[in-house]
Amino acid sequence: MNPFSMVVAIVLIVSIAKVLSRRYQSLGQQQHHLVQSADAMRTQEEMRQLKERVAVLERVITDNHGSLGLDREIERLRDR
Repeated sequence: MNPFSMVVAIVLIVSIAKVLSRRYQSLGQQQHHLVQSADAMRTQEEMRQLKERVAVLERVITDNHGSLGLDREIERLRDR
């Protein structure tokens, strides 16, 4: 094998290796992006649930008429 063909072979091997390397990197980035999307969806669902809980707590706290009635009911049950 002459030196010229060895240089061409080396350049060809390096080029193929770089192409394959970039291909695998892009596949890894796509998978990483999918994982981030799943995490974002999970986080959004958790935030929605927490907002619902906060809304319920706000409704319970600000409902004075219901809380007064509940206090009376508790006192009535204690008296028995």
